[in-house]
Amino acid sequence: RAEEAEMVAVPPHPGRTERETWESLLEYAVTAPSGHNTQPWRFRIVDDGLHLYADRRRALPVVDPQDRELVMSCGAALGQLEVAMRHFGHPGAITTFPDPSDPDLLAAAALGEEHTPRPSDHRLFEAIDRRHTHRADFEERAVDGTLLASLVRDAQRAGVSLHVIADDVTKAAVAALVGEGDVDQFDSVPFRRELASWLRPNRTRRHDGMPGYAFGVADLPSVLGPAVVASFNTGGRQALKDEQLARTSPVLAVLATEADTPSDWLAAGRALARLLLRAAAHGVAASFLNQPVEVPALRHRLRDLVGSEANPQLLMCLGHAAPDRPTPRRSVAEVLADDPDPSP
Repeated sequence: RAEEAEMVAVPPHPGRTERETWESLLEYAVTAPSGHNTQPWRFRIVDDGLHLYADRRRALPVVDPQDRELVMSCGAALGQLEVAMRHFGHPGAITTFPDPSDPDLLAAAALGEEHTPRPSDHRLFEAIDRRHTHRADFEERAVDGTLLASLVRDAQRAGVSLHVIADDVTKAAVAALVGEGDVDQFDSVPFRRELASWLRPNRTRRHDGMPGYAFGVADLPSVLGPAVVASFNTGGRQALKDEQLARTSPVLAVLATEADTPSDWLAAGRALARLLLRAAAHGVAASFLNQPVEVPALRHRLRDLVGSEANPQLLMCLGHAAPDRPTPRRSVAEVLADDPDPSP
């Protein structure tokens, strides 16, 4: 095939020890998206490879009481790790939940034998630096149908499903669920306090959370933002904003799984990483409006709108947008642990 004829080999980190190779690969894994930018992952380099652990200290017990989104976030980091491995000539071997007695150990990875990467491996890898969550309006131009079909196929290959919503009637119905979710969540003081705890001023030394600039907030308001969110119910205003985003986005997409177990959540996260990178490689950004998934009563209604028996895991907006400023990330040193127990 033409693609095979164009394959270009990339040296798999020549001259580096295996530990140094893993540390280099983790630089790309840690840029994965996560709920509230909590980055709830820990890694440990072991004799036979790399272990990925859920860092429950970074959980969101109010909005994510089952750690469903936490595990998906870890899956996204694992997915980006796999993309980086293939780009650098490591086919990789991933075992999920290798130790049933340790639910925090989500995956074990080995480098595998060297292989020659395909051009598609390089394209996904190059999109890692371009992929950032978009939190503003999208351009009006449509998302290419061929790309959307590719994303649906990618999801199927990963054992999950992606349901694309492009008609105005269904988008309006989903937007209404988003607004209901905002009103429900912001009416909860614990929800607002949890959200506020992950908001950051624009000028911060923290390497996690959501700085004000990610929402278009200037420096001074970004300092006051956490206190305002924690103290005042702005659910109605947030609902109007998010409904508008959902209605006007070129495409909405629901990522779903047949079952609803930690294994499914991890698979959804791994698939999400590749979907977002493929989209970014074509200049398409994504934002997340997960309120209808996070509020149990709305999750069933979202499933009915999608017309599937599968369990919705994420609701995304897809479209073209100007490049976004990246949010902070913890360094590889901060997420590596010699001891698999991340307790302080």
